[in-house]
Amino acid sequence: MADAPAGVDLRQLLITLQQQGGSDLHLKLGRPPMLRVHGDLVPVTHPPLTAADLKGIAEQVMAPRHKQEFEELRDVDFAIGLQGVGRFRVNAFQQRGSLAFAFRAVRAEVGSVAELNLPPVLNTIALRTRGLVLVTGVTGSGKSTALAAMIHQVNATRAVNIITIEDPIEYWHQDRKACVSQREIGADTLGFAQALRRVLRQDPDVIMIGEIRDLETLEVAMKAADTGHLVFSTLHTMDAAHTIERLLSFYPPDQQANVRFHLASTLQAVISLRLVPRSDRPGRVPACEVLINSSAVADNMRDPSTALEIPRLIREGTVPYGMQSFDQSLRHWQSQGVISYETALQHATHPGEFALAAQGIAGASDTSWHQLSQDVR
Repeated sequence: MADAPAGVDLRQLLITLQQQGGSDLHLKLGRPPMLRVHGDLVPVTHPPLTAADLKGIAEQVMAPRHKQEFEELRDVDFAIGLQGVGRFRVNAFQQRGSLAFAFRAVRAEVGSVAELNLPPVLNTIALRTRGLVLVTGVTGSGKSTALAAMIHQVNATRAVNIITIEDPIEYWHQDRKACVSQREIGADTLGFAQALRRVLRQDPDVIMIGEIRDLETLEVAMKAADTGHLVFSTLHTMDAAHTIERLLSFYPPDQQANVRFHLASTLQAVISLRLVPRSDRPGRVPACEVLINSSAVADNMRDPSTALEIPRLIREGTVPYGMQSFDQSLRHWQSQGVISYETALQHATHPGEFALAAQGIAGASDTSWHQLSQDVR
């Protein structure tokens, strides 16, 4: 167990989180604080939290506008920075009638694609001049971190105007070659809808939308991508195939043929992430699926009479375009001794075919194992 001093000292709890290499701190009535360390929840040696403890923490971290939003909606997102400790994304929410908190540690510096062990092709994707790029995965899979790395790549290499719309701002980007303006919901704009209606009037070259949550956000993102802007955003989806299906699901069935045609012309790439426990040292490494909108992918999306065949197209696009499936990424990390075979098999999309490939036998639906480049991550 991690140790913390008696009494509720939020600063010390967050220092403990950093010292343990954790990603999240959970505070809930009737339980000691919990840290998420390398994917597992670990209790802190601390008395169970009381309602007064949680109210005191709210007084420390919540501004008046956060309290007002919490009163109205029963949850609120914001970010805090503690000098000498770090920056944290916070969600305050109500559960069983009581207050609870989830703190997510945010890296002090924006890591590069290489530093984050992400595939090098993400740098190439980041430098495209137009279209929609989506980073997907479940909560805590590293979407925001990967997105920040791609914005960092643009900022370091292109003299462009970048506008971000975030709830809340997680990573601060200092101007390098680009001019970066970051807008936080609640502090800099009243809401996503208002910010999105105005963003095209702010002369952006690159737009980053924290998350596509509804049809209005998606339509603004696609309009911007279709009119010569590069748009980055995130979705809570498991992989590239589910991402395309999720995008289509925003629309009624009678509009989906038109939407498939529109997506075929605007989508640039889908990057999906899973964090996998390492075996060589403590920590986790990203397994990454990459779909790039090649001509074959665009043709498949464009034709409403054909089923989407995203997994097959990813496998066939490994060598010519740098695409990769989750299983290819896992195979790479296993071959490098970074993750164990058992862990790779547990996280594989197709465990049976993964096991066959590990024995040098290609599965019936996978023609690309023998072509897997050492650059795949």
